[in-house]
Amino acid sequence: MTRGNAFVIGASGQIGRAAVRALAAEGWEVRAVSRGGGRDERWPKDVRTVAVDREDDAALAAALGDGCDVLLDCVAYGERHADQLLGLADRIGSAVVISSCMVYQDDRGRTFDTQDEPDGFPDYPVPIPESQPTVAPGGATYSTAKRALEQRLLDAGDRLPTTLLRAGAIHGPHSPLPREAYFVKRVLDRRPVRILAHGGTSRFHPVHVDNMAELVRLAARKPGSRVLNAGDPQAPTVAEIAAAVDAAMGATSELITIDGEPPRPGLGVTPWSAARPVVFDMSAAERELGYRAVTGYAESLPRTVEWTARQLADGRDWREAFPLMAKAYAPPHDLFDYATEDAWLAEAGR
Repeated sequence: MTRGNAFVIGASGQIGRAAVRALAAEGWEVRAVSRGGGRDERWPKDVRTVAVDREDDAALAAALGDGCDVLLDCVAYGERHADQLLGLADRIGSAVVISSCMVYQDDRGRTFDTQDEPDGFPDYPVPIPESQPTVAPGGATYSTAKRALEQRLLDAGDRLPTTLLRAGAIHGPHSPLPREAYFVKRVLDRRPVRILAHGGTSRFHPVHVDNMAELVRLAARKPGSRVLNAGDPQAPTVAEIAAAVDAAMGATSELITIDGEPPRPGLGVTPWSAARPVVFDMSAAERELGYRAVTGYAESLPRTVEWTARQLADGRDWREAFPLMAKAYAPPHDLFDYATEDAWLAEAGR
């Protein structure tokens, strides 16, 4: 049975690939839109690919044609993209738009944008509900632009019912920013230790792309104007992630934890490292959509690790393999500063 037609913007990206697959399996007729018009090898043959640059308003409108029953936007950012979608609202039944957990702020106004300031990391409740205060909409940072996107779409909920999914640390194959590479590369480089600041207890709630796709699938079936967190069933500590990656790659290493902040810039700092936990309340998605995760962190990890290791095969430079990750974690937080690690270990007599 055909449920209707779905139009997916950003279909060739990490989330889009999984979401197209989930929607097609559900019985939606899917148009997969991306700049290059590429096709994922796991998509059914009847998924139609369309090459469109979403920044070209006329081209996007032409690709949408007579419209769709549900539109998924994996790459929307800022007021401009919100207005672009709203300009097409008369041709869209409902929308699902990917947002970010970075829009949250704590009760003292601390956000991800202030995390590098002294005591600037947010002190969120555990878990964080969708009612938690957010940053002011704007265009100055990623966080404020995502919030501007959210606000514009929520204000127009009567014109375009939109489910906004606030994603945590997205993981799975085809990631432009695979946090797991922090440990995968250390295994490949035969590093014998894993040095972790904050006692190795940092938690930054992950969400696998298949769980993102499940939320998309459920929201497509039940349109509404809402904001929902997107997370896995568990939020493992960074020490647990280190051990899980080692196990997936058949490796062993020594775990060395540092209480509190790193003694040297970047030492023991990982893509999950945080002075305080970031864990999301998933009860709203469970209540409103009937969401049940289709996978967890540990069981999904082997495929993620295998894909990540393949990108780094034959000694390929990680900056070439993952340029977005290299940009996000530039010095002084060099993810693979082995010289600093070795110097600190030598001074500590290890």
